[in-house]
Amino acid sequence: MTKLDSKIPEGPVEKKWQNAKFNYKLVNPANKRKYNVIVVGTGLAGGAAAATLAELGYNVLNFCIQDSPRRAHSIAAQGGINAAKNYPNDGDSIWRLFYDTVKGGDFRSREANVYRLAEVSNNIIDQCVAQGVPFARDYGGYLANRSFGGAQVSRTFYAKGQTGQQLLLGAYSSLMRQVDKGKVKMYTRREILDIVIVDGKARGVISRNLVTGEIEKFEAHAVILATGGYGNVYFLSTNAMASNGGAAWKAYKKGACFANPCFTQIHPTCIPVHGENQSKLTLMSESLRNDGRVWVPKAKGDKRHPTEIPEDERDYYLERVYPSFGNLAPRDVSSRQAKYRVDEGKGVGSTGVAVYLDFADAIKRDGRDAIEARYGNLFEMYERITGENPYKIPMRIYPAVHYTMGGLWVDYNLQSTVDGLFVLGEANFSDHGANRLGASALMQGLADGYFVIPYTLGNYLASHKFDKIETNHPEFEKAYQDAQGLTKKLLSIKGQRTVDTFHKALGQIMWEYVGMSRNKAGLEKAIKEIQQLRKEFWEDVNVPGDPNIVNTELEKAARVADFLELGELMARDALNREESCGGHFRDEYQTEDGEAKRNDQDFCHVAAWEFTGVDKEPVRHTEALDFPNVPLATRSYK
Repeated sequence: MTKLDSKIPEGPVEKKWQNAKFNYKLVNPANKRKYNVIVVGTGLAGGAAAATLAELGYNVLNFCIQDSPRRAHSIAAQGGINAAKNYPNDGDSIWRLFYDTVKGGDFRSREANVYRLAEVSNNIIDQCVAQGVPFARDYGGYLANRSFGGAQVSRTFYAKGQTGQQLLLGAYSSLMRQVDKGKVKMYTRREILDIVIVDGKARGVISRNLVTGEIEKFEAHAVILATGGYGNVYFLSTNAMASNGGAAWKAYKKGACFANPCFTQIHPTCIPVHGENQSKLTLMSESLRNDGRVWVPKAKGDKRHPTEIPEDERDYYLERVYPSFGNLAPRDVSSRQAKYRVDEGKGVGSTGVAVYLDFADAIKRDGRDAIEARYGNLFEMYERITGENPYKIPMRIYPAVHYTMGGLWVDYNLQSTVDGLFVLGEANFSDHGANRLGASALMQGLADGYFVIPYTLGNYLASHKFDKIETNHPEFEKAYQDAQGLTKKLLSIKGQRTVDTFHKALGQIMWEYVGMSRNKAGLEKAIKEIQQLRKEFWEDVNVPGDPNIVNTELEKAARVADFLELGELMARDALNREESCGGHFRDEYQTEDGEAKRNDQDFCHVAAWEFTGVDKEPVRHTEALDFPNVPLATRSYK
């Protein structure tokens, strides 16, 4: 039976990371070249980890699903990255960032991990500035900050509306330096099909070359997964089309527990769905809510042009409901408030499933040039997609699936329940609880990659002895045959339905019953419908083409097969968590004014699921959470 040992160091929370680093075993610099490390992913977490570990002397094998490491989905993050520098002198501190993050996650995160995240946040900014990341600066040349949801201080560093891209280019430059030196071997256009476990330790991966179709075997002393989240289980999300939870799901099926899978973030600031044939959604940065005001008409069914609706006939509902935070209320509560307005019949646009984000007041106050300097590329992107000029007409926005706070369970060292399998960034569960504050994803990815894994991986390697193995080991051969068998099975079904029809059907079930609001009857129905859909998939999917060439339908089919299992686990986790917290909102558990109602007595814990078989119920383990530093309290932004 799997046991969850968080390995949290002794001492007060502000000393835990220092104590841990002092007590970790070290690898002699001359010995680091003897170790091979696999890093899956080249986003902020994976790219930073691969570059840093290679810089230290390890031999790194780095895999990415794209044609270039710099095309990882981290590039899509727009608004900024948090750090507790307190440059505006407005009262920020490491402790306040720690407090805001615990509170923002609705007290469902691990205090020790969150404090470490806040503690190393300042180092991230220094690192990125040294790499040449072009952060915005104020009139004096100092780094500028802006505000994000869930905080009453300005702690978000940014590069216009391209922060993720610029941070990724910084990590990419460091990574390419190590590629040039031969310390990193880069494998592009590879998808991980399995994790190889030898004698209880993660010792390698099986991958598919997406160009040639070849299934390959790679050996190492440890494996690091930095593969992002699983939001594409909903079909429509803000994630890149190639983003998937496949590697994490394969790890789950090899013994790594999956924690809090139901914790899904619905981002309030996305371009609304516009048609049945749409394949993804576009995020409009939360940074826009610094200057944009969110509103709907006060009257139901008011279809007048927004510029024709007088000020006194508008409901600036976030400012009304959350006067202390206004338009910068956290993502989960902002998303639900938008849903409430639409449910009341006050939605706008041709579909009636949208709200306005209006910049008229900001343009009048600061001038169009100032707004263009802050958000110009975002405004241009919006106009290209919708054909509307947001300088003249309010943007239309609506919540969409964005980020997943759940992921593989990891201890304080970022190691999963499988020895030698480490998980970084969005792929793990550890830092954000039930709701991620805006601009904290980039912070976690870089913290894990630059400043945490170099210490914790070294401790693991120095604490274990490793038998020399080759890729002809029986466990490698078994994983290889299993991967080949899956490919053959998918191609042999020759059914009548395309992969996308199954993915869309799953997405509709997930959005309807495991989306912004959930209830017992809906979740039970979702589990049954997903099980039936999975049965139909394996009987009637049609995957055309050859396995030995580029075959995007085969790629999608393998991912949807995983999503059909993961979606059921998400629904099961949501059904078992009989409370509302953060992004997990159960209709049965809410306050009189429609806010989340936690059940701290029964659910102040992490739920980590252990795989027992595809058609068997997984085992639910729990890790108790305690909050000696940020006492449990009803979360309020009013």
